[in-house]
Amino acid sequence: MLVRDMMTRNPVTATPETTHRQATELMREHHIHHLPIVDRRGRLAGILVESDLYQAQPSPATTLSIYEIHSLLSSLKLQEIMRSPVITTRPDCPLEEAARLMQTHKIGCLPVLDGEELVGIVTDTDIFKTLVVLLGGGEEGARITLEVEDRPGILARTAQAIADVGGNIISTIAWHREGKSYITIKERGAEFAQLSAALEGLPVRVVNLLERPACDEENSG
Repeated sequence: MLVRDMMTRNPVTATPETTHRQATELMREHHIHHLPIVDRRGRLAGILVESDLYQAQPSPATTLSIYEIHSLLSSLKLQEIMRSPVITTRPDCPLEEAARLMQTHKIGCLPVLDGEELVGIVTDTDIFKTLVVLLGGGEEGARITLEVEDRPGILARTAQAIADVGGNIISTIAWHREGKSYITIKERGAEFAQLSAALEGLPVRVVNLLERPACDEENSG
């Protein structure tokens, strides 16, 4: 999966001359938390994060009147508070590498450039959506996590065992932790008892096997 598959195309933008008040209205209107800043030639000049707007506001302890605060924010230009230079990515960048960049630099978004043209933006929300897709979140079917030997053929053998009992794999992901290798699979169609028995016949350790993995929403407080 590449950045182009999950990015928001033609993102809402502002200019360095856009005011604080105008940017606030843009973000509220479009329900966004990141605002790329482009110059008059359409080239990326900076990025504004929602928290930047809050930090630019006067302290609650200010002696300014409401009128003076509104006047101040109406004249404050984004060029004074935007972040620049901007860490960006390309449409053909693997999504996991974009996520790694965001994690490394502790940022919540990456504007996407094709050459010098801004063509999209990928955010931490897009990464969460991708995780749901990759793991089959919300899909009907059993969820299996296996600890496996890190050797060729084990995934194919597992997939065949699931297919032999009528299971159709709708998502699978291999991952590693603390020197151990795991496979998480979401399948649909197999009878649960037969699926469990099929897994017991494999050279793997069943870490987790859920017939219905959906979690109910819980509220507290």
